[in-house]
Amino acid sequence: MKKFYWAIVKKADIAPEATLTHYLVRNEKQNKSYAYDEERKESKKAILHYRIIGTSDNYYLLEIDLQTGRHHQIRCQLAKIGCPIKGDLKYGFARSNPDGGISLHARLLSFVHPVSKQEIEITAPVPDDNLWKAFEAQMA
Repeated sequence: MKKFYWAIVKKADIAPEATLTHYLVRNEKQNKSYAYDEERKESKKAILHYRIIGTSDNYYLLEIDLQTGRHHQIRCQLAKIGCPIKGDLKYGFARSNPDGGISLHARLLSFVHPVSKQEIEITAPVPDDNLWKAFEAQMA
């Protein structure tokens, strides 16, 4: 099974494509994870690959391929490199989105059907939001 996410993030000086490896420590009282470059006591290794697939004046649209699945991994790792997700106050974005959510979207799921052995691919529509729609139009 494969899952791809899209995230609208604050523009920063990052590579167009990269693999991020950090060590995450979860703070259950804060319901937050912290990313470190080096292994720490009780940390878990977290790996994701991103690539910039869209750009606007203030934001990037990233496609994210998770290699591990850790608590708040995408949010935490992107904030660590200076690209917090739009609307994500917990991980450093300056203001909330009007609906209170964050601009992270589970875009694509693909898997091999257990009986037919056909590859099934499901693409979720982007949220009904002008910025999401503008980025989607760039992909067309």
